[in-house]
Amino acid sequence: MKALWSEKITKTLPDSVNGPETFADRAGIYAEFGKIVCISVGLFYIENGSYHLRIKSFFNDDETVVLTEFLELINKLYAKYQRILLCGHNIKEFDIPYICRRAMIKGLNLPIPLQVNNFKPWEQPVIDTMQIWRFGDFRNYTSLKLLAAVMGIPTPKDDIDGSMVAQVYWQEQNLPRIAAYCQKDVLTVAQLILKFKGLPILKEEEVDFVKY
Repeated sequence: MKALWSEKITKTLPDSVNGPETFADRAGIYAEFGKIVCISVGLFYIENGSYHLRIKSFFNDDETVVLTEFLELINKLYAKYQRILLCGHNIKEFDIPYICRRAMIKGLNLPIPLQVNNFKPWEQPVIDTMQIWRFGDFRNYTSLKLLAAVMGIPTPKDDIDGSMVAQVYWQEQNLPRIAAYCQKDVLTVAQLILKFKGLPILKEEEVDFVKY
C-alpha cells in the first residue's frame, strides 16, 4: 500500500517530491486510503407550520459500524418516503463518492438513493449547495465557511475545520469533538437551503440534537 500511495500521490500531485511523507496530511481525502469515523445527518420536518431540524451523528472507531448505521437510515427513509433528497456542500464531488467507495471497500450494499450510477445526471436525488452557488460557473469553488459568512449564517468553523480532523482523531482520540464539528456543518447546510428557498433560518429551539 505504501508503494501504491506513492504512485497515487505522484500522479495526483506531480509537483510533490515527498510522496510517502505526505501520507499523514493527505491520505484522508482519498477513499482508497482514508477511513470514515463519523457521519452526521439532519432531517427536516414540519411542526406547527414551521421547519425544524433533527441532527444525529453516527461515529465509531469501527468504520463498518458507522457506514452500516448510516446506510440503514437511508434504507429506512427510502422505504418510508420512496424518494429522499440528500443535501450537502460539495456533496456530489466529495461526500457521496467517498461514502460509496468506502462502503464498497467494506462489502456493504448501497441503498437506491446512493446508487448514483443508475441515475441520469438531472435525476440524481441530490441538492449540492456549492453547485447552487455556482450558478453554472463550474470553475468556482466556495467553502461552506465563506458561503455561510456572506449569507449571514453563523460560522460552522468555530472550533476545528476539516484540516484538523485527522489530528483530533489520531492524536487526541476525541470522536465526540469530531461529531460536534460535523453537526455544525449539517446545521449550516440546512440554514443555507432555507436561505436559498427564501425562508427564515432556524431558531435555536427549532434544532434538535439527538444525544449520542
